[in-house]
Formats: sequence, C-alpha cells, structure tokens
Amino acid sequence: MGPASALGPIDAQITWQGKVFSADALLEGMEKIKAEVEGSGNLNKAYIPILQGISPGELQSAENALKFAKDLVTGWLARYKFSDWTRHSSTGAAVTDEERQTRAQEIATQLCDHRRWLVHGRSIKVDDLRAMRLRVTHLAESPELYDAVQRYHTLLQMTFATNIYKVFETPASQIMRFLGPPPPSPEQSAGDVAVVEIACGKCGLKAKVQANLGRARPLQEGCLPFPKDDAFRCPGCGAETHLGDLRRQVEAQARKPVVT
Repeated sequence: MGPASALGPIDAQITWQGKVFSADALLEGMEKIKAEVEGSGNLNKAYIPILQGISPGELQSAENALKFAKDLVTGWLARYKFSDWTRHSSTGAAVTDEERQTRAQEIATQLCDHRRWLVHGRSIKVDDLRAMRLRVTHLAESPELYDAVQRYHTLLQMTFATNIYKVFETPASQIMRFLGPPPPSPEQSAGDVAVVEIACGKCGLKAKVQANLGRARPLQEGCLPFPKDDAFRCPGCGAETHLGDLRRQVEAQARKPVVT
C-alpha cells in the first residue's frame, strides 16, 4: 500500500424499497427501536409506518448478507492470503489450518465492525491495518518499488481512465494526443492559477473552477475551488462531473501540481 492507498470495511449492501444501504445499518436501527420500546414500554407512533413496511424475511435477509460477506472474507484470507504463512514469526512453530482460520475470522470481524467504521466509504489506511496486527508493505518505505508502482499506475490511468492515446515527451516538453474532444482548456492562466469554465452535462449550468498550481491561492471572484476528489458537483442540480482528465491536462501544461 502507498500513502494514498486504502481498504474499505466489509459492509454488505441491500436493496429495500428502492434504496440501497447497509444491511448492518438496518439491523442496528431495528435494535435501537427495540431498546427504546423495552426501556419505555411504549412504541413511538412515528415508527409504525416503518415497521409495517419491514417483514421478518427482510431482516433475515440482511443478517444473511452480513454473514455471507464475513464468511467470504474469512475463507479468502485463510485459503489465499495465508497460503504461504507456514511459520509463526515469533516462535518459528508451524502454523496450523485452525490457526489460519481463527486469524482470518479475527480480521474479518474487525473489518465488519460497522460501529467502528460508521460509513461504507470509510478509508482504512495503513496505520489502521497495522493496528489490527496486519503485515502491510508500505511502498513509501521502499523508494524504488514506490516509483515503479507510481509509474505503472500513471500508465494505467492514461490507458483506461483518459482519452489520451499517445504521449510524446522530451526533457523540455510533453505533448499528448487525445481521442475525441479533449478536456476544456483553461480560459485564463496566470502564474499559479488556472481558471476553467465547466458546463454541467445535466442542467447546462456553467461555472468557473479555479485550479491553484503549486501552492494555495485565494479564490478569485466568481470562482469555485477545484474539488479534492476531482468530482465537481454542479451548484445548480448537484450532478457530478469528473475532472480527472482536466487535472492531468492542467498539470502537464503548467508542470505544477494542482493544489486543493
């Protein structure tokens, strides 16, 4: 894993009444309602429409989804991840199949702890995993490996996540050829700032986005900040426009990173 790498929690998703959400969140919500009723002896009338729309089968389905996800991870860890774990690093003793299974269950249980991770999109970083006693190879601790992985990742992004199909590069210049229309070019670029006009593909609203180059700069009047995750959300309708290609184009032209 590198500095930007992350795993996600084991959070089985289910569909209920046209909505997709965490199976654990549904069960936790039901437990809270149950505890409230047991504590007060009364059922809040606001819960009645909710409970009428949930069947015992749906609750069982949520429990099954959670168990299935946990069982999958446990099985994969024990069978594949731990396939070459033959000796304990501390004692040198042979590792048994039962020990592999037990360790896999411990890890899966921690990754399934929804009350700890809280949300489906939580980023579990290197330090979190090492705190769980997982052995992680941190790329930043191996500069040559880190450089190789970064280069390969960049090539993959250029190949599959952009419309770039050819790159010419010399020590003093870089030219990219795009398949189809390239991302919008900055309408103005002065020193450490590039301003780009973005048109929402859903509602057509136009907005100016400011990309700070190399260092943070105050927002110009009428501009919105370049999004950290490259996902620009239209201020009118909320639709997302991915600006990853634009970021790469601006950085290539300016030879400076976009700072968000």
